[in-house]
Amino acid sequence: MISARLYILQRATALIMAPLVIGHIAVMIYAVQNGLSAAEILSRTQGSFFWAAFYGLFALAVAIHAAIGLRAILHEWAGLKGALLTAICWGIALGLGGLGLQAVYSVTG
Repeated sequence: MISARLYILQRATALIMAPLVIGHIAVMIYAVQNGLSAAEILSRTQGSFFWAAFYGLFALAVAIHAAIGLRAILHEWAGLKGALLTAICWGIALGLGGLGLQAVYSVTG
């Protein structure tokens, strides 16, 4: 039963990430086309609730999606099971989520 839930959760995070990836790429193309420097980009993102929410959601979706994918790999290739597998994957999810949110805060905070 947990495998079905994780399968659905991973697909749900993929649905969240797809438009965010397209939006991110569109913004990066726009920034490069207009010759914006890193300092100019950061000045536009500082204090922006929209960009903090956009990239915060992106970071959390990626952390969950990646941890579930790595869980499947660790189970199949390394033979991990049970509490150890769950603990490692929670650690990966929390680590990626924390690092992602720290990056978002650095850019928008």
